[in-house]
Amino acid sequence: MSFVPLRRREANGGTSALSPWGVDSEFGTLRDVLIGPRDHYTWQTGNAMARRSLRMGLGFEPTEAAAQYGEMVQAYEEAGVTCHFLEADGSLPYQVYARDSSVMTPWGPIITQLQSPWRRGEWRAVVDFFGRNEIPVYDVVTAGSFEGGDFMVVEPGVVLCGTSGDRTSESGIAQVRGWIEAEGWKFVSYQFDPFFLHLDVMFAMLDEKLAVLCTEAVEDHLVDFLQSLNIEIIDIPFSALMQLEVNVVALGDGRVLLPRSSKVLKDRCRAHGLKIIDPEVSMFTAGGGGVHCMCQALRRDRVGGDNGSR
Repeated sequence: MSFVPLRRREANGGTSALSPWGVDSEFGTLRDVLIGPRDHYTWQTGNAMARRSLRMGLGFEPTEAAAQYGEMVQAYEEAGVTCHFLEADGSLPYQVYARDSSVMTPWGPIITQLQSPWRRGEWRAVVDFFGRNEIPVYDVVTAGSFEGGDFMVVEPGVVLCGTSGDRTSESGIAQVRGWIEAEGWKFVSYQFDPFFLHLDVMFAMLDEKLAVLCTEAVEDHLVDFLQSLNIEIIDIPFSALMQLEVNVVALGDGRVLLPRSSKVLKDRCRAHGLKIIDPEVSMFTAGGGGVHCMCQALRRDRVGGDNGSR
């Protein structure tokens, strides 16, 4: 395995865009995706969604989970997306949620710091993956906690980042903010209650200038921010948020990957002319994460300029 640096970031900004890897939006056509292994996945009671599932009398079924995982991978492949996989570690039951252990930027991946004790070791498989594939790392979060479900490139030049003070802490978001702003990008933070875990439970981009948001769950200033960017909002009710209907993946070219159980958002996406791809992932949403949580975009067609800005 070749040596791959863990910091290609220029200290004062001006880092060159990474090629061919990287993203400058949440909606450019998805070409390569990183998926976590489901080998050792079980529901963990440290997760509010998993506790709720257990209170409702639901049970985890490994065989069913394996079949659903295969269906999701097949959906990506049939959509023309190349799937890459993290190596499984028997000590890490939530490794399947690959969204959180790294985030992709135009300048390369950031290795994050997970807050939950049963997830802290996930960084190792991520570092090994980028090393094996000779993908230089932009930098590694060393201050507080920072989880990828809170990081959204809403459009080239603009990052929206959630912080509950729990999964993503004030010191973690401050460190990443400094890096992104030094590159000349706008970095907007949004505080919310730890009940929601991550920003991607409440918000996701569906296409260019089109997002899904549960306005019942957020403050007005987040709505105002999105509208200031002329982003149209598909609003869904709180009951749909609790089913993780917001936790979806824009595949680009007007296509959206969402859970088969989605009812409200599926109909509203179709009304906007979007094509729906809906694998069954109920064993994973009941454990606390949907299709967005289960992937990390490695390469999307760039929609901005050479360094990601318009």
